[in-house]
Amino acid sequence: MTTVNDLLRDKSSDIWTIGPDETMFDALKLLGEKNIGAVLVMEGGRLVGLLSERDYARKVLLKGRRSRETKVREVMSTDVTSVTSRTAVEECLSLMTDRRFRHLPVMDNDKLIGLISMGDLVKAIIEDQRDLIGQLEQYISGQ
Repeated sequence: MTTVNDLLRDKSSDIWTIGPDETMFDALKLLGEKNIGAVLVMEGGRLVGLLSERDYARKVLLKGRRSRETKVREVMSTDVTSVTSRTAVEECLSLMTDRRFRHLPVMDNDKLIGLISMGDLVKAIIEDQRDLIGQLEQYISGQ
């Protein structure tokens, strides 16, 4: 069973964050520069929200708000679900599918240690299935 810890070992250790009082323009600039779809919102060392491209599209762009004037705290999602490094990949995928979000912060002992995406989970599941198929092929062929 693959866990979040296994995923984090294969990922870059970079965790991109922004403060809640930064502007949406600053947040968009960070998303673009780092080629990421979401950023964690931290205040005083605590996770207070998550901001995604979807948040921007729905809460700024479609409402005619201005990115340079709108604060991250006005747009970010505050009901953020997190997992631990011991959580199984399948459980993460189920959470994300059921609750319709694409990014999960990883917290161990109230400390932020990473962020995983739907793409990370799909990649891990495909790799697990590829390994299983290889093992089954070897078993069938008697190797």
